[in-house]
Amino acid sequence: MDDPFPETTVTRRGFLGLLAGSLAAALGAAAGSCGLAYFLSPAFSREKDEWVDIAGVDDIPLGAPTEVKFTQRRRDAWLVAEGLASTWVLTRDRAHFIAYDPHCTHLGCPYRWSRTRNEFLCPCHGGVFSMDGKVLAGPPPRPLDRYPTKVEAGRLLVIPLPARGMR
Repeated sequence: MDDPFPETTVTRRGFLGLLAGSLAAALGAAAGSCGLAYFLSPAFSREKDEWVDIAGVDDIPLGAPTEVKFTQRRRDAWLVAEGLASTWVLTRDRAHFIAYDPHCTHLGCPYRWSRTRNEFLCPCHGGVFSMDGKVLAGPPPRPLDRYPTKVEAGRLLVIPLPARGMR
């Protein structure tokens, strides 16, 4: 009867070759997984909402919307880009602020404040909004989008990404 488990002899050269191959495979797997994790990590990391300091609270006039320009940083994976952005800010008491996204909710056109009519006007398709952002005329499907705001140490801060549904 044949032995189902025949004895095999491993030579020193064969053992060292097997050991070297195993070590090389382990090192390659470790290096490869670190490299893969480095390249894929931005795809899985959640972007934090960053507050941006846009103005001093005393710099915002009372009772009328004011356009405030600021520098906005956007991070896309490893790239950080800076650009000029703006918002329309309204306050009646310098304690509570409304910051509007500067784009019409119809097609994203920039709108302006009309002091004579006391309304926001979008020149592209005739959109008209009240001072509190409600649609008065034209095709916009919803009120103006607002940015979250907060006041810290006498400075107005916003998160300049449209926060849909914050009315």
